[in-house]
Amino acid sequence: MHLSAIVLQLAAAVMLLLYSTRMVRTGFERAAGPSLRTILLTASSHPARGIVSGISVATLLQSSTAVVLLVAGFVSTGALTLTAAMLIVLGADVGTALVVQFLSLNLSWLIPALLLIGCFMFLRLEVRIAKHIGRIILGIAFILLSLTMIGDATAPLRETTQLSEIAIYLSTDVLTAFLGGAVLAFVFHSSVAAVLLLAAFCAQNVIPLEAGLSLVLGANAGGSAVALWLTRLAPREARRLALANVLLRTVFALIVLLALALAMSNIPSLLPGSTAENKLINFHLLFNIALLVPGIILLRPVLKITNMLLRVETPINGSVSGSQSALDRNALDNPDRALPSVTREVLRMSQMAESMISEIPGLLERHKPVVMQQIRSTEKQINQAHTDIKLFIAELNSGKLSVDQAGRGIELTCMAINIERVGDIIAKDLLERIEEQHEKRREFSNAGFGEISGLHKRVMTNIQLSLNVLLSEDLDSAKQLVIEKTQIGKLERQTRAQHLHRLMKGTPESIATSDMHLEVVRALKEINSLYLAVAYPILSKSGALLDTRIAKEVTDS
Repeated sequence: MHLSAIVLQLAAAVMLLLYSTRMVRTGFERAAGPSLRTILLTASSHPARGIVSGISVATLLQSSTAVVLLVAGFVSTGALTLTAAMLIVLGADVGTALVVQFLSLNLSWLIPALLLIGCFMFLRLEVRIAKHIGRIILGIAFILLSLTMIGDATAPLRETTQLSEIAIYLSTDVLTAFLGGAVLAFVFHSSVAAVLLLAAFCAQNVIPLEAGLSLVLGANAGGSAVALWLTRLAPREARRLALANVLLRTVFALIVLLALALAMSNIPSLLPGSTAENKLINFHLLFNIALLVPGIILLRPVLKITNMLLRVETPINGSVSGSQSALDRNALDNPDRALPSVTREVLRMSQMAESMISEIPGLLERHKPVVMQQIRSTEKQINQAHTDIKLFIAELNSGKLSVDQAGRGIELTCMAINIERVGDIIAKDLLERIEEQHEKRREFSNAGFGEISGLHKRVMTNIQLSLNVLLSEDLDSAKQLVIEKTQIGKLERQTRAQHLHRLMKGTPESIATSDMHLEVVRALKEINSLYLAVAYPILSKSGALLDTRIAKEVTDS
């Protein structure tokens, strides 16, 4: 086969591999996104639980970077501590290594069945969850197909003299191999795809195992750098999380690399596996499992280092949290500094609003005058922050802004307006209803309260995703938000129907709390919509948003 044909087939196979891993990830996000985010949000109670949660979610999403971005958003809003988030990230790296283990199995015989089942479910079934499962099955089939293509394309490369010389050189120069693996994983934006490609090279004897081990270590370091790059404009705590992961993985990888350089001839024989490919993949898994122990032990020192490396951003009143504004008036002549401070202030507004939203179920159960007073006080702080942001953006717009900067300012202002409305819904609408309910000693039925609690949890999860979208401007996550808005609408209609069914049955508690039940459900739906509106500018810029929901224009005949 001609070299150009080999390169073309290999490039096509790699592109298919990257696309199919993303296809599986988006399938799981759309099928079980809220559940996966809930798992991460509730993983802070115990270190082991955090690690297991990270392993589970990363295994499903086939991406530790996706997990880092999710928990980075949670850290930015205060929903997770840095320590808890890092434990999740450490587990996520083990999860992606397990994915590589599974995908490296000889499952090519499954490809026809997976394609048949996946296509049928995706194209023929109308149930949403079934279509997403079909997407996942198709993605797995494409991954296996791409690995087969990579094997076929790389087989003739064994006879290429120049490539053999490069492979021999990489076996002796471990640092160059390390850097090459790091670049490969960063360019792919996927350590899973990079390691699978290296394993395929080893299987075809294109590269020797000695070179593959150094390349895999580099891929682990380079894969962690992807999240650091994607969070470069995120708030400081999110960047600290990504930086801590890079420091831990890179330093540990360099230590192992040094051990390889000193004992290269002995290491391959000690690795489990019958083939070079198996040994390479097992090495990748062992590296990530071994990193758990030093990762946990060195977690606090590494976080302290990140605290020193990342400059503290100075807001107007010297703090980025609490009751003080994060707006940096000293940066009004520098939009690249000013807009991130507005983002932090919007996040601070959201933290205050979330603290109000989180109290709704408890207030429905018991009368809490102190909490109600705190909510009213918080609502005033949100109003002040909203006013400050509008004036700050107006003053910033009086200078020279690029089109993108002006657009970002508008998006942040709209988000602040929406959060201010959230505060009004709770403090001015719901609290009066709740006080009236307790004065009349009315209580919800168990079924009714359960429905409200379930809807409340779903909305709280969506809020975290919306803030993650605000920070990352990720298109896939924005699409997921729109899907979630539809699902919340369905859930609201389902809850209303169940409530009306209880009314027809004559359930006393449902009759007594009917107005309150419908009001709370309607309020939660509106709160969800206000937060999820952050997705529309991103979808509009990408061309993924229709101008109208009307099927076709109606014209006069």
